[in-house]
Amino acid sequence: MHPSAPQFIIGIDLGTSHTVVASVPIGGQVLDIALLQVPQRISATEVRQEALLPSVRYQAAPGELGDAWQQPWVAQGASEQAPAVIGRWARELGAAVPSRLVVSAKSWLSHAGVDRTAAILPWGAGDDVAKISPLAASASYLAHIKTTWDRAHPAAPLHAQVVVLTVPASFDEGARALTLEAAKLAGLERVQLLEEPKAAFHDWLVLQGEQLAQQLAASRLVLVVDVGGGTTDLTLIRVEPAADGGLPTLTRTAVGEHLMLGGDNMDLALAHQLEQQLTGEGQKLTAARFAQLVQRCRMAKEQLLAQDAPEQVTVTLLGSGSKLLGGTKSATLTREQVQQWVVQGFLPQVALTDGPIKRQSALRGFGLPYPADAAISRHLAQFLRQHAGEALPDTVLLNGGVFHAHALVQRLAQQLCDWRGSPVRVLHNPHPDWAVARGAAAYGLAREQARQVSEQNQALEKAGQALTAIPSIVPTIGGGSARSYWLLLPGKKEAAPQLVCLLPKGTEEGVRMVLTGRRFALRLGQAVRFVLLANSSQLTAQAGQLLPLQGEGWVELPALSSVLPAPEGKALALVEVQLQACMTEVGTLEVRCVRVVEGVADAAQSWLLPFSVRGAVGHAEAKNIAVSADAASAESQKGLQPASSKLPEAVALIERIFGTQAKDVTSKDVRQLRQSLEKVLGARDSWNVALLRALFDTLLARARRRRRTADHERVWFNLAGWCLRPGVGAELDSWRMQQVWALYAQGLGHARDTASWTEWWVFWRRVAAGLNEAQQMQVLEAVAAAMQKTVQQATVRNGGKSSHGSYDDMLRLFAAMEAVPWQYRQEMGQWMLQRLQRPDESVQTWWALGRLAARQSLAANAHLVMPPSAAQEFLDATLAQDWRKNETAMFAAVQIIRMTGDVARDFPDSVRQQVLDKMRAAGAPQRWLELVERVVQMDAQDQQRSLGDSLPPGLVLL
Repeated sequence: MHPSAPQFIIGIDLGTSHTVVASVPIGGQVLDIALLQVPQRISATEVRQEALLPSVRYQAAPGELGDAWQQPWVAQGASEQAPAVIGRWARELGAAVPSRLVVSAKSWLSHAGVDRTAAILPWGAGDDVAKISPLAASASYLAHIKTTWDRAHPAAPLHAQVVVLTVPASFDEGARALTLEAAKLAGLERVQLLEEPKAAFHDWLVLQGEQLAQQLAASRLVLVVDVGGGTTDLTLIRVEPAADGGLPTLTRTAVGEHLMLGGDNMDLALAHQLEQQLTGEGQKLTAARFAQLVQRCRMAKEQLLAQDAPEQVTVTLLGSGSKLLGGTKSATLTREQVQQWVVQGFLPQVALTDGPIKRQSALRGFGLPYPADAAISRHLAQFLRQHAGEALPDTVLLNGGVFHAHALVQRLAQQLCDWRGSPVRVLHNPHPDWAVARGAAAYGLAREQARQVSEQNQALEKAGQALTAIPSIVPTIGGGSARSYWLLLPGKKEAAPQLVCLLPKGTEEGVRMVLTGRRFALRLGQAVRFVLLANSSQLTAQAGQLLPLQGEGWVELPALSSVLPAPEGKALALVEVQLQACMTEVGTLEVRCVRVVEGVADAAQSWLLPFSVRGAVGHAEAKNIAVSADAASAESQKGLQPASSKLPEAVALIERIFGTQAKDVTSKDVRQLRQSLEKVLGARDSWNVALLRALFDTLLARARRRRRTADHERVWFNLAGWCLRPGVGAELDSWRMQQVWALYAQGLGHARDTASWTEWWVFWRRVAAGLNEAQQMQVLEAVAAAMQKTVQQATVRNGGKSSHGSYDDMLRLFAAMEAVPWQYRQEMGQWMLQRLQRPDESVQTWWALGRLAARQSLAANAHLVMPPSAAQEFLDATLAQDWRKNETAMFAAVQIIRMTGDVARDFPDSVRQQVLDKMRAAGAPQRWLELVERVVQMDAQDQQRSLGDSLPPGLVLL
């Protein structure tokens, strides 16, 4: 065999809890599928080969482990300064020091609310811990596997083999793209994606051998329930027996939505049960000790749910520091308790008509967006009502380590029987821990052998010889795409937005859908975006079909984004294109724009539109938008809500002031531009996001004429800041902020005008959430210098006036720098505490202090929030105030101690109770008490008070 030709099919289950690898020679049989034994340290002195590699990393302190941390090779992403251990020993080390343990990287990889490429893990860890991104952590597990394989097969390196990597069926296109990127970082360029429930069912199919047709003879609809460490995946597969008794036809008909509910949630539930035993009624562990307890419960759960489980295990919680032994506590956890708590908590008996309860979960989490309702049975009932209809499944396959517990299998089977009104067959899964990896290898083998036979047949056909029959190892699971994919188009005037179908549900891999009946125009040379939605319901549609955006089941996907180059010599261009979409053979959605020249598509001029997957709202890549040639206005596509129909009139008002031909414009006309706009559009507080951004884009296009007079400059910054606030949350905001930042270096054109400085500071405060760390640091240095100058001037001039504007406005900007490392903000807060000792200090300093140490970040940068231990001194300062006389200090305390549901950010219950008692004594508003007592959203009034401005209608700060 040629050395570059693949010799093996490799199936990799990159799980939340464990990573498992199975392989089979390309010329082999399914009986040849073998598990890869992965070397990993299980202690400082022992390396063992095991089939399960725990998907965890321990970020050791320098010198903590000596030379023992090597694997026996250097771990990926590790160094002598910041060593990392992967696998069994990492989990053991992390049970004692959880703040250094990276867990659930796969769950974080699917969490669109954070920047998944930023070094944020371990979540909530201190600055002494080297952090890593969810993407890099996932890549490190794959790199460990690659090193293991390459050492065992030097003549067949992993990168040259056929690799099938599994993902949850519910992973969206962004999470799938990041999974492929992690594989590339690990050196695996050629990877196919396969959904985990399909892989698990493939494994069961190959285990049946020649008895497969007989085994499925009585089955018509199979439900696959795959409960992993971080997700629960639901899939329905229709079975159609062959008339001749041969292999049945299998068609996947539905998949569930993304449900971040699995073994991790069960560990949390067990930890909450034991917490009361270890601390006493009403007491809570610290975040660090609770994280340690979760790790201990995970290990206990795996022991007690195993096939040969002991009757009970002891869960030991170590002390810390000098009280390492004296502070140690233990509790006994029995197999019966685990089964009862997990069964009752996650599989309660419910009616088929029940749905998930929409309430705040009682479980304290670690930054991940776990569902409010942990009952898998209610989510399952909703799934079956939506997709199965009258024909409920008669057969079920259960996969995942939790189903080692007979009690869980029994409860779920009984629940399905009750709903169906007749028995439901439970397919035997002999190895739920590695069925996905084995099934991936079997799938890859069947696919590769069929491909080879197909190539042989093409050669035989050319030669005029008889064709070779393609052997069927197992029946393939058809059904194509699990979802239909749609492009959002603007609604006409007040009509609902329209959707055009790009890819119907059920489209098979490699089949390219061309929207020949629709004309589109694509903007080149600027940031543009497609709004894509998916629907997994039984929605019958054809490519190019139009539907209004209504009903349930619509899920917005990560943006398809790019700045596509314009033709040479043209800054901007608008070209007619044809849209094409397909589900690629690697398992990802591909959307391409092909230029149309004189009515004919020119494949030589095409643009592939990539998904934007790099992080939280507002820090995504530059985005793109395609403008339908049938639409009257592109402006209404910038949000789901259309911009005002009076926008052209408003644009004309702005053009009159900032346009190229501005004539007969008085200074009064300039100063009253906002009032003029409000006469046309209504009060500015009511302008929705689409309208605001459309107005900002109009102002941005005329930014170079903002310096005509001091009035022009003040009005431009005032209006532009209002229309772009808070700098994140709307489509194209990342691109807009890139354009805006170029204005910072230009500075003020009328720097001697004090009022201009005020508008300058207000503008940057309003858009601060859209600035990155480096940009905020630059602004911070400038405003700190200006504040210092103002303070000095105030010592010799009455009223604290400054040539650089209002002290209060600078102070508010100072506090809005959320992307700056919290240590800088801590120093800023300490400076403010010193200022607050002065009797004449502005009351706004209390507001700024609350914003600096707030629990919630406007830009969703939760990993940059000041930890409770550092924020305590600022909370103490507010507690020392008389809140009946100083309401601003009380609201600062609310921001500092507000409950988030994230253990790493929340203060202890005892501290929160102290604040609540003082608030009640001071007559605090009920909505403020609720913010401290439980996880709730701020109302509009408190948002305005917290941020210094209201958020635009349609943007809600969580």
